[in-house]
Amino acid sequence: MQKNLLLKSLFIIAVLLIFIYGIFGIPKGFTLDALKESLLHRISLGLDLKGGTHLILEVKVNDAVNTETDHAVELLKEELQKLNITADINKPDPNNHPEQIVIKGISTDASTQLRTIVNENEQLRTYDLAGSGDTYTLTLKPNIVNDVRNRAVEQSKEAIDLRVNTLGVTEPLVEEHGVGNNQILVQLPGVDDITRVKTIIKSTARLQLHQAFGTAEGWPSEEAARNYYGGVLPANTMLMHGHDVNSRNRDEDRVYVIARVPVVSGTDIRHAEQSRDEYGKPDVVFNMSAAAGRKFAQFTAAHNEKTIPPDPNRFLAIVLDETVREAASIRDEIRDNVSITGGFTEQSANDLAMLLNSGALPASIRYIEETTVGPSLGYDSIRKGVEAAIVGMLAVMVFMLIYYKGAGINADLALLLNLVILLGFMGFSGATLTLPGIAGVILTVGMGVDSNVLIFERIREELRHGKAPSAAVDQGFARAWTTILDTHVTTIVSAFILFIFGTGPVKGFAVTLTFGLLANLFTAVFVSRVIFDAILTRKQRGESLSI
Repeated sequence: MQKNLLLKSLFIIAVLLIFIYGIFGIPKGFTLDALKESLLHRISLGLDLKGGTHLILEVKVNDAVNTETDHAVELLKEELQKLNITADINKPDPNNHPEQIVIKGISTDASTQLRTIVNENEQLRTYDLAGSGDTYTLTLKPNIVNDVRNRAVEQSKEAIDLRVNTLGVTEPLVEEHGVGNNQILVQLPGVDDITRVKTIIKSTARLQLHQAFGTAEGWPSEEAARNYYGGVLPANTMLMHGHDVNSRNRDEDRVYVIARVPVVSGTDIRHAEQSRDEYGKPDVVFNMSAAAGRKFAQFTAAHNEKTIPPDPNRFLAIVLDETVREAASIRDEIRDNVSITGGFTEQSANDLAMLLNSGALPASIRYIEETTVGPSLGYDSIRKGVEAAIVGMLAVMVFMLIYYKGAGINADLALLLNLVILLGFMGFSGATLTLPGIAGVILTVGMGVDSNVLIFERIREELRHGKAPSAAVDQGFARAWTTILDTHVTTIVSAFILFIFGTGPVKGFAVTLTFGLLANLFTAVFVSRVIFDAILTRKQRGESLSI
C-alpha cells in the first residue's frame, strides 16, 4: 500500500513539474518580473487582451464569376471570328447576373456552328446554351457558379492569410465567418499601422502583361487615342488608363491601347522580390513559370525592336489592378526576369513584391466591420479578468475549508493543480488566451468544486451510515464517479460544438473549458483520492475523518 501510494505521489509531482515548465519554460530569473515575462512569452494573448484590430470582410464573389464569363466572352469572339461569323456578344447584367452571356445577330446557319463551338470547347461546355432565331443565351451552370464563388472565398482567405503572415503580425487569425455569407474574419493582435495593413489586405494585386499598341507613352485622353486610329480601335484591343513613369509629371493621367487578352497573368508569376534598377532606385523583379516563360519568350521574340521589319506594336504594358503601371518598348527577347520600375519607395516595392508572391485576390472585398482594441483596454481586460479569477478561486477555496474542514485542504490542492495543468497545457500547445478563455478558466474552477462536492457528500453519506473512514472514501469515490463522468462528457461535447462553429474568442473559451475539464477529472478523482489515502494511512483505527 505504502509503495503504491509513493509511486502515485511521485507521478503527481512529475505532472506538476512538467506543467509548471509549460507555464514558465526556463525563466531568466526568479523575480516577479522575470516570471511574468516568461509567462507572457509562453502563453500568447488574444486580440481582446493584447489589443489590435478585428475585421470582417465580404468577398464580392460576383467579381470572380464575372472574370470567368469574361474569359468565355473573349474565347467565343475568337472562335466566331475564325469562322467569319459576326455577332454582338455582351453581358446584359454583370452585377446581378454575371453568369449570363447574350449573343445577338446570329444567322440561322451560324446557330448550328455556335452550338458546335459550345459543345466541343472544354471551357464553354460548362455553360448551358438556350435561345432561338438570332438571339441566344449562354448561362454558366449553377454548380460551376457555386464552385467559382466558394473558390473565390477560399483563395481570398489563403491570400489574406499569407499577406498578414508576411507582415509579421503575431498570432493572426484569418478564417471564414458565418455560413454562406462569403465573409472572412481577420484578427490582428498588436497591429500598430492599421492603415497599411488594410491597404495590403484589400489590394487585389492583379498583375498582367499586355501588348501595347501605337506608342509606349500613351495619349492624354481617350479621344486622342481613338483619333490616332481614325476613330476605330484595332481588333481585340481596349483602352486603359495609367501613368507614364518616364515623364516629368508622373501623376499625369495617360490612356493606352492594349490587347484585351494578356500575354502573362498574375497566376504565371513564381517569385517576386524588391530590387534596384540601373540607376539605383527601388524596383520589383519577378520571374514566371516555365510554360509562361516559353510563351513570353515567343511573344517578345516576335515583337521587339530587332525584328525585320521592326514591329510597329513592339510595346509591353505592365498592368496592375486595371491600371497601366509602366509601358516600354521591347528591345529583345525576354525569357525569365521582368522588372517593374518607376516611383517606388523601399516599402512600396517590398509591399508590391509581397502582394505578387501571395497571389492576386480572385475578387474584390469590402469591409463590413472594423473594431480596434487599444493596448490600454486590453491591459484593463487582463487585470479585471485575473482579478475575477483570483477572487472567485479564493472565495471557493475559503468556502471549501469552512464547509468541509480538513477535506477542504484536499479540494483546494486539487484546484491549484488543476489551474497549473490548464495553464501549462496552453503554454505547451501555443493556444491563445482570450477574455472568454479566462471565463473558461473560471468556469473550470466551478466544475472542479462541483466534482469535489459530489465526492465529499457521498463520503459524508457513507459515514452517516456507520461505515469506517476508509470504506466511506472507497464508496464515495466509486458512487460519485459515474455522475462526474456524465457531467464532464456532456459539457465537453457542448464545448466541442462551440469550437467547430464558433469564431476565435468562442473557440478560445471552448479550448480552455475542454482541457480544464479533462484536467479536473485527473485532479478531482485521481489526485484527491491519493491525498485521502495518504491521510488515512496516518490515522489510527477508529479515528474520525475531518470532512
